[in-house]
Amino acid sequence: MDDILEQLFHSPRLALYSRQIQSALSEEQEKRERFYEEITEDQKAEFINGEIIVHSPVRIEHTIVGKLLLKALDTYVQIHHLGFVGYEKMLISLTRNDYEPDVCFWKNDKASEFRPGQSKFPAPDFISEVLSPGTKKTDRTTKWEDYAAHGVGEYWIIDPAAQIVEQYILDKSRYRLHVKADSGVLKCQAVSGFDIPFRALFDEAENLAALRGILDSFPE
Repeated sequence: MDDILEQLFHSPRLALYSRQIQSALSEEQEKRERFYEEITEDQKAEFINGEIIVHSPVRIEHTIVGKLLLKALDTYVQIHHLGFVGYEKMLISLTRNDYEPDVCFWKNDKASEFRPGQSKFPAPDFISEVLSPGTKKTDRTTKWEDYAAHGVGEYWIIDPAAQIVEQYILDKSRYRLHVKADSGVLKCQAVSGFDIPFRALFDEAENLAALRGILDSFPE
């Protein structure tokens, strides 16, 4: 049990706190339902801890990194029939919050349940967030905690300015840093067999070379 819960359970004010929390969550849920009703497909917006966060346009290096990871990961997953890869506009609906990760992946057991017209999705098996000035704090705090709490097995945080990738692996409901890389090869654990040279996330020519290697692995 977390320390904060331990303190609450031993407090004589527990019932009072419980009523206050339930009231706040009820109000928050009403706001969340309005978020679902009002959000449009051309917006990039998230619902985080009771607040609607509408994101501003991203810098070009953010788009380049996300696109390069998406191309390599989606190609590999399709070739090997491993599941489904999403990009930016897929709304991940967790217990309290709703996110639109930059790149995410579901294994077949989850992806097989997706249906036409679906607009909210369960926790993926893999998520990558590309840092930007407006999101980096949330990516490293709220999302980091929430993704782990909901069983996202692997989480990559990519810093396009510093050109660093942090690879986190879920360990007993918490993330542990597996690799902090600025070179070499990244070996994804959530997507079986998906290895990508670090430079392929930042350089078009390196990405094309990686794609050729993935295509060469196409089963006969």
